[in-house]
Amino acid sequence: MTGTSFEFRSLFSAYATGTTPLDIVEEVYDRIAAVDDPGIFLHLRDKAEVLAEADALGAYDPDRPLWGIPFAIKDNIDLGGAPTTAACPEFAYTAEKDAFVVARLRAAGALLIGKTNLDQFATGLVGVRSPYPIPKNAVDPQIVPGGSSSGSGVAVSHGIVSFSLGTDTAGSGRVPAALNNTVGLKPSLGALSASGVVPACRTLDTISIFALTVPDAYAAFQCACAFDPGDAYSRALPAPDLGPVQPNLSLAVPDANSLEFFGDQVQAASFADALATLRELGCEITEIDFTPFFEVAKMLYEGAWVAERMAVIEDMMRDAPDAIHPVTRQIIGAAESLSAADAFRGIYRLADLKRAAEPALAGVDMLCVPTIPTFYSVSDLDADPIGPNSRFGTYTNFVNLMDMCGIAVPTNPRGDGRPGSITLLARAGLDYMIAGLAARVHSASNPALGATGFHASTSHPMTTHQATETEMAIAVVGAHMSGLPLNHELTDRQARFLEATTTAPDYRLFALAGGPPVRPGLVRDLTAGSAIKVEVWAMPKTEVGHFMERIPMPLSIGTIRLADGREFKGFLAENAALDGADEVTSYGGWRAYLDRQ
Repeated sequence: MTGTSFEFRSLFSAYATGTTPLDIVEEVYDRIAAVDDPGIFLHLRDKAEVLAEADALGAYDPDRPLWGIPFAIKDNIDLGGAPTTAACPEFAYTAEKDAFVVARLRAAGALLIGKTNLDQFATGLVGVRSPYPIPKNAVDPQIVPGGSSSGSGVAVSHGIVSFSLGTDTAGSGRVPAALNNTVGLKPSLGALSASGVVPACRTLDTISIFALTVPDAYAAFQCACAFDPGDAYSRALPAPDLGPVQPNLSLAVPDANSLEFFGDQVQAASFADALATLRELGCEITEIDFTPFFEVAKMLYEGAWVAERMAVIEDMMRDAPDAIHPVTRQIIGAAESLSAADAFRGIYRLADLKRAAEPALAGVDMLCVPTIPTFYSVSDLDADPIGPNSRFGTYTNFVNLMDMCGIAVPTNPRGDGRPGSITLLARAGLDYMIAGLAARVHSASNPALGATGFHASTSHPMTTHQATETEMAIAVVGAHMSGLPLNHELTDRQARFLEATTTAPDYRLFALAGGPPVRPGLVRDLTAGSAIKVEVWAMPKTEVGHFMERIPMPLSIGTIRLADGREFKGFLAENAALDGADEVTSYGGWRAYLDRQ
C-alpha cells in the first residue's frame, strides 16, 4: 500500500482489487512509525482496537460512504473513553461518548486512528503553543506547522490519514492547510455540531476538515453535516452533492491598496498566478477595498471575543494560571481588563463594520483571498511569539465574525517551491458552491497532494446533474442566469447550478418592451422556433413558493422542453407581452444578446 496517497479514490480503488481495511490500518501505523514525529498525536488508539473495528466493517457497504477511510481528530474534540486535553494536561478529562460529528463519521464507516496536537485551547495560528512536542511541518520542518489544528494538518499532509478534523475560530482550519499543502474546509457556522467540542469562542467556533482533495473534504463534510438539537448553535444547512460550477462566477478580491504580504513578493506573485487560473476558469474578478474586513479581523482579539475565550478557562486562569501556556495566558488574560460595556461596544462595532462591508459584497458570488500573507519559521516564533501569529490571521480572522463559509485550496507551488494556497469565501450555506470552484482550481493547478509526492489519481467527477427529492429543477433564460443581475434570487434561496444547455428548437426569444432593465421573454413556437441557451438550477422546494411570488407579469412559470427531451419548469412569456417587443432569437440566448448591445 505504499503506492497510494490515501485520497479516497485511491483507497477505494485498492479495496476494489482486494486490499482490506485491516491492511490499511496496518499501513497507517507503519506510516506513523516512518514519519516518526511524536508531536502529531496526543492520543493514539491501540492498533488492535482499530483492527477489530476494521474487521467489524465486514464486506464493502455502499451505504457507508466513508467505509474503511482512516481519519484523526483534534484533541479538543471528544472520543468516548479517551482523554480530551485541549493541549493542557491539567484540563484533561475522559470523554463519556463521541462528539456528535465523530459519531456520525464512524457510523459512515470511517476508522478513527487518534487525537492530534493543537495550540492550547485552540488559541493560535502557529501550532507551537503546546506543552507537548511541537508537530513538524510536513512540507518543510523549518516552517511552523500552523495552528491551532497543527497535528490534524500535518497528519493529512503526510498521508497518515485520509482526512482529519480540526476546529476553526480565527483560521485554525485554513492556516495549517496552507502551510502543509492540503485542503482546509471551514464550514458555515452551525453546519457541523459542536456537541462534544471544547469551545474557544462558542459563538464563532466550527469543526473544520483537512483532506488531500476537495471532494474528499466535502464527502466527510456531507457525512458530518446534520442538525443537532443538543447544540444551541446548530443550524439546518444544505450539503448537496457537488455539481458543475456555474459559469461567470463573480469573485471579489482585495484591491492593490488592500493586499498585504508583509514584503513577501513571492507570495504576491503566487496570488496573482492563482487569480490568472480563476480567470481561465471563467471567473469574473472585481477588486474591492478590504478595509472593513480588516477592521472586523482586528476585533477577534480585541474586546468581546477575548472575553468569550476567558469564559472557557476562567477558573483555571484564576486557580492554576501556571498550567496554561504563557502566550495563551497572555492573550486570554487581556479579558481581565474588559467590562460588560466593552463587550457590547464590540458587538455594536461589529454590526457597523458588517454594514459597511455590504456594498463591497453586493453583486458578487464569493470572495477570494490569499490563505496566508507569508511564511514564518519556528525560529521566527522563538523570537516573536505574537507578531507572526497575528499576521497569519490577516485574511482569516474576519470570516467567522461575518458568518461566512470558506475553503483553503492548494494552487501552483510558489516560485521558491513552497505551497501556494488561496481561500474562497461565501455567505453561510454556500459550502457546496465554494467547494465546487475549489475543486476546479485544485484540478487546474494539480499540485502534489500534501507532502506525499503524489498527485490526484484522476479528476473527480462532479455529481450530480439532477435535482434531489427535496429540490425542484428550474430552467432560467434571462436575468436569473449566472453573473446576471437577478441570479441572486436563486442563490439567496440556496439554489445550485446544475447545467448550461439549450431548449428544443421550438422557442423564440424576445426583448420585451419597457424597462430599464430590459427583460427577456421566451415563447414556444413549433413552426418558427429555434434552440435557446438556458441554465438549469435546483432550488429547495421549500423556497419555490417565495421565488414564484416575485415573478411579475407578463412572465410566468411553465414547462420548458430541452434539446434532449427532458422537461423542466421555467420562465415563459404570455403572448400579450410581445406587443412592442424586439425578437432576439437569432442571438441564440439572452447573454449573447446583452453582449452585443
